[in-house]
Amino acid sequence: MARHPVVRVHPVTGERGLFVNDGFTSRIVGLRPDESRRILDLLFAHATKPEYTVRFRWEPGSLAFWDNRVTSHLGPQDIDHLDVPRTLHRVTLIGEVPVGVDGRESELVEGVPFRAAPIFDARHVSADG
Repeated sequence: MARHPVVRVHPVTGERGLFVNDGFTSRIVGLRPDESRRILDLLFAHATKPEYTVRFRWEPGSLAFWDNRVTSHLGPQDIDHLDVPRTLHRVTLIGEVPVGVDGRESELVEGVPFRAAPIFDARHVSADG
C-alpha cells in the first residue's frame, strides 16, 4: 500500500495530472470518509468523460503505448460479438517515484517496493557461451 499525491507533476513536461483511479485509489488522506468518497467519485467521473477518451483502431502491425504517469486505460468492453483473436503483450517500465505539486513524493506504507528484474546483457557473455 502506498500514499500518492492526488495531483502529480509529470517529470518531463512539468504538467499536472490526476493520479487517481477507481481500481486502486481508496481514499484521500486527511478527509472524512464521506468527503473523500464524494471527491474521488467526482474525479473518476471527470477523468472518464468521453471528450478525454481515445478509441484506437487496430490494424495489422499496429503498436500503441500509453504513458501511465498521466493516462488511464481500459480494454474495450464492447467487442465480444467480434470473432477476432486479441493478443496483448504488456511491458511495464519502472519509472520515477510520483511527486505532487507540493514536492512530496509517493510513500510506501506497506509491502515491498517494485524493483526491476535483472536484465540479460549480451555484452557480458564470452564468445564460447
